[in-house]
Amino acid sequence: MDEARIPVLVGAGQVTQRIADPAKALAAMDLTAEAVRKAAVDSGVGRKLLEELDTIVVLRAFSDTSWRFRSPFGGPKNPPKSIADRIGANRARRLIYTHPGGNMPQWCINRLSEMVTRGEVGAALVCGGEALATQKAAERAKLPLDWNEDAGGTCEEWGVATRGWNDMEERHRMAGAIFAYPLFENGIRGHLGRSIPEHMQAVGKLFEHFAAVAAKNPLADRRQGFKADQIATVTPDNPYIGFPYTKLMNSNAFIDQAAAVILTSVATARKLGVPENQWVFLHGTADAYDHWYISDRKNYHSSPAMRVVARETFEMAGLSMSDVDFIDLYSCFPSAVEIACAENGLALDDPRGLTVTGGLPYFGGPGNNYVTHSIAEMIAKVRGKPGSKGLVTANGNYVTKQSAGIYSTERPAKPFAPRDPKSYQAAIDADKGPPVVEAPSGKGTIETYTVMHDRKGPSYAILFARDADGRRFMANTPDDATLLRDMTERDYLGATGTVTSGDGINVFRPA
Repeated sequence: MDEARIPVLVGAGQVTQRIADPAKALAAMDLTAEAVRKAAVDSGVGRKLLEELDTIVVLRAFSDTSWRFRSPFGGPKNPPKSIADRIGANRARRLIYTHPGGNMPQWCINRLSEMVTRGEVGAALVCGGEALATQKAAERAKLPLDWNEDAGGTCEEWGVATRGWNDMEERHRMAGAIFAYPLFENGIRGHLGRSIPEHMQAVGKLFEHFAAVAAKNPLADRRQGFKADQIATVTPDNPYIGFPYTKLMNSNAFIDQAAAVILTSVATARKLGVPENQWVFLHGTADAYDHWYISDRKNYHSSPAMRVVARETFEMAGLSMSDVDFIDLYSCFPSAVEIACAENGLALDDPRGLTVTGGLPYFGGPGNNYVTHSIAEMIAKVRGKPGSKGLVTANGNYVTKQSAGIYSTERPAKPFAPRDPKSYQAAIDADKGPPVVEAPSGKGTIETYTVMHDRKGPSYAILFARDADGRRFMANTPDDATLLRDMTERDYLGATGTVTSGDGINVFRPA
């Protein structure tokens, strides 16, 4: 194989900032640049590698992704150019800013690797960073930070711009991850036939293992090593966010973290003098997506896209799950992990562990950039055990966009050539859920639900249900505090009731 057409990862860097005074803390772009410099040092050749970069990809900031995290302090107009200027990457001509998605770090590594095989890329950087902890602290202190900068020029955009929810879902106040993932969790609970207390303990036990890994990771934000009861028990310090999720079951977005991974061709790595013991190869990978809006899913306990991505990734690598030494499953919420285990044939208590970082609730959930951290950590793991294999999974939107990668220091025996996703995406698209009716009327049965909470307690409920003809509809319940509290204490899965519709809003009244 032509070494100019073989992709290899040669450097990885991570930064976690813990500075209480927001006036002294670094902004996200500066944190990201620091992570990039660490990646260059990690390669063994330092600045030479940065000067060789021809392509820079920056993961989209959460402030540019969600209304919940919008920055009052502004931000860069051309993030990849801002990074290029900071690190002295003067040769970089291809500047890319991604669209949202937790899948995007792995997706970008996949695309860049393909570009290396076509001779379009010699050295590329994937990086991103968040400073939401500093942003929040500055807002509370009423400190007028200015993060605006204009490095000039324009950049490409990669990924899909389409938002993760449709108009019907937005009208029923399901417009974000904290609203969507609890719906999957109760769907999983119903599928397993568990009571609420049984399931809460099982989820607490699952995430106790993640917290234990974070406790040993100096880069993790929450290192207390929470136990299952602490995670699962509702307290003033660990309230429900969206039932059945407590605060400690939610991705921790308010952190200051950045990560970077540098990819080159083997020929470039050899020319620059990157030691071969730093080389890590991507052996298998795939990308797919489930039906874009969760209203259209077949059920709320599975992911056909995850299943297909797992199959394709292992088939490309010529491996099975038993060949894998290290695992990092995307863990924004417990349901993402539970579904990933089911679709990958993994036990929830697999002795290898399910994370190398500690997961998004405990290591930290730096927006769309978490998987850059998990890839960086996986690079260190497989380097530490030459010839070992490490699996990284990546999940975007609401169990929607899926990517995976298998990493190893072992050089692949065949060219990097993943199958075109179009060859398997059509089958996923054809596996449709029930028809959806937007303005239902009459009797219905709850399929899954969540109760959102604010600082005062239960706030409102979101549910999916089926009408007498098996059609799916979405609804809220009446804003009755007693009912909402009861929905967190008694099981309303399968509960019947009556739905009415008006002004685009459906209201379901349990019988």
